[in-house]
Amino acid sequence: MICDFFKLATKGAQALQPYQPGKPIDELEREYGIKNAIKLASNENPTGISPLVISAIQAHLQELPRYPDGNGFRLKQALAKYHKLNIDNIALGNGSNDILDLVARAFVSEQDAVLFSAHAFAVYPIVTQAIGAKMIIVPAKNWGHDLTAMRQAITPNTKLIFIANPNNPTGTWVNKTELQNFLDNVPENVIIVLDEAYFDYMDAPDYPDSSLWLDRYPNLVVARTFSKAYGLAALRVGYALAHPDIINLLNRVRQPFNVNTLALIAAEVALQDRAYIQNAVALNKVGLATLTQAFDKMGINYIPSRANFITFDLGKPALPIYEALLHQGVIVRPIGSYGMPNHLRVTVGLPEENERFIQALKKILTQT
Repeated sequence: MICDFFKLATKGAQALQPYQPGKPIDELEREYGIKNAIKLASNENPTGISPLVISAIQAHLQELPRYPDGNGFRLKQALAKYHKLNIDNIALGNGSNDILDLVARAFVSEQDAVLFSAHAFAVYPIVTQAIGAKMIIVPAKNWGHDLTAMRQAITPNTKLIFIANPNNPTGTWVNKTELQNFLDNVPENVIIVLDEAYFDYMDAPDYPDSSLWLDRYPNLVVARTFSKAYGLAALRVGYALAHPDIINLLNRVRQPFNVNTLALIAAEVALQDRAYIQNAVALNKVGLATLTQAFDKMGINYIPSRANFITFDLGKPALPIYEALLHQGVIVRPIGSYGMPNHLRVTVGLPEENERFIQALKKILTQT
């Protein structure tokens, strides 16, 4: 008789559903028999890799037979200089998703609760359920974080709070005053993770740089990534900024060599290539304006965003439109699993990709 392995698994693992990434281009082309598809589903940087990063990777290919620096000293040193912090304020992760998981595993048990907003990043419930902790999901306000309601939802068992700023998939953000007021009123024994994967795209005047707040809030963890504006999504490297005592605990649960050699090299160089970042951010700003103007002309409601994506409301179930876009060779992201069945999320692409999406959407909407 075959063993029932599902019953052997923990309750947390049994309750999980695998994370569903955006559909790959080659999979779409294979399934639908089309060519030249474009992917605007995963909030990737469309500008390609920095030439400086490519050169650095090529120069270090001979190091692949060796294990990477398990402490990531050079990258930490570069990050410490960039953020004007000490190396012991920094932990490295296999993408910022890894940081979110490390914080949860270091601080949360089955007896604890994790608090986050509705329509927030899918990894928050995943790491919470994997541990078997209780989820406290606070209703959103205008698709964003309701910090007043989140503060009121804290219980004696609440150990960890996740706040995505800006939030994925809604693109909403919390301003400096609201966020500081919230942090001032959260008990010091509750860890707060500010997930700032899209930090580099934000140009709102009221948007804070929370990396400057570590001395004021010892229970604060700031998570950032090289997967978005830096264009290193495939290499998987992110980092946490926090009090040294928190960093110490994250390193205790962190897997050895969790960031590979090429990722360490690429991130160090990418951090220094400010011209690349400035170009990517400028291109994104223009592309975001193009998309919002097109939505306005088509009479489509959308959630204002300063990130590298925008979520729009079709006013009806969105999956048929998503499928129709696939047949046009355009991959966007359905977000029904986030409690938003009438919305789709589209990543800002290159100008020609944005235009192709707009024309495909117009065509589909005139036919439905």
